[in-house]
Amino acid sequence: MMNDRTGQVLYTIVQSFIETHEPVGSRFLVKRYNFNFSPATIRNIMADLEELGFLSQPHTSAGRVPTDRGYRFYVDRIRQMHEEGEKLTSMLAGLESVRDDIDSLLEGAARTLSENSSYLGVAAPAKPGRTTLNRIELFGYKGRHIAVVLITNEGVIKHKLIRTEWEITPNNLRRISEYLNSEFSGYAIDEIRLKIIKEMSREKAMCDILISKAMEICREALNFPLGDIYMHGLAEFIGIPDFSYRIKDIARAIEDKGMVLKLLEKVCQESEDGTAVLIGSENPVKEMRDLGMVVAYYTQDGKQAGTVGIIGPIRMDYAKTIRLVETTARFISDALTDKRSSI
Repeated sequence: MMNDRTGQVLYTIVQSFIETHEPVGSRFLVKRYNFNFSPATIRNIMADLEELGFLSQPHTSAGRVPTDRGYRFYVDRIRQMHEEGEKLTSMLAGLESVRDDIDSLLEGAARTLSENSSYLGVAAPAKPGRTTLNRIELFGYKGRHIAVVLITNEGVIKHKLIRTEWEITPNNLRRISEYLNSEFSGYAIDEIRLKIIKEMSREKAMCDILISKAMEICREALNFPLGDIYMHGLAEFIGIPDFSYRIKDIARAIEDKGMVLKLLEKVCQESEDGTAVLIGSENPVKEMRDLGMVVAYYTQDGKQAGTVGIIGPIRMDYAKTIRLVETTARFISDALTDKRSSI
């Protein structure tokens, strides 16, 4: 039975021959494709494929060309990819019922990625500072405490209880809410933070006690901790034989959600097309250098929001994994765009 590595080489040979109409050599494959194995290994694989009847060599010094059997493998692989794409689309369609709930949507996305890859699926919400304020609601609670509810255009709802140095009447709380919404609705949280700093530095604002209190309440309300991350398939992932000799180190690294969040953010920031692939030693986290990662960011209003991805062994099928991650990222982007238009 053909293994994944041999199948990957054969698929690229057939694809290259279709595009160039020239016999394909190992040197051409090494230059054009980022295979994670040596040129000598590729030459051995090509010789095996020729012996098995998938390739032929027109001349001794020439590269290989696909035989009818090679083309049959290529067509069957394309059909398999199409079926996998339809399966994923069908599974993502099952998330339609929760597309208005960003937390359930991301949790479902992580589960879908894991179930389709048999590896670890991850999904991270947009950084709090990148989300856009839709409205803020304030409620008096037990003396000098205020319950704050922040609702963003991305569907994220944040609850926070803050303590003030003064008591505020329900009427003034309503006025403060109206003022903050009129000033900051539609702005990104990071932009609001900067505007608050600027506003609080102005003497005129400080002379208005109510506005001053509004600024202090808003500043405290926007002091979010690091966002969460959704993971699915961790138990199965840790059980992969590739990791048996370093299972504790890898498990510890994966369970450090803060570190994984920062890594996902860094990887996507450095990506030119929205999708990034980290292979083994390319990973800046030492404990994760036995892993492969495929990560893509989803968008809202054309801007980068959060991230989704798959973490697996270095030997994983990258072509399939990239399709899974990119399709999921597009689905979430579409869901957020639809949600934004309905708010």
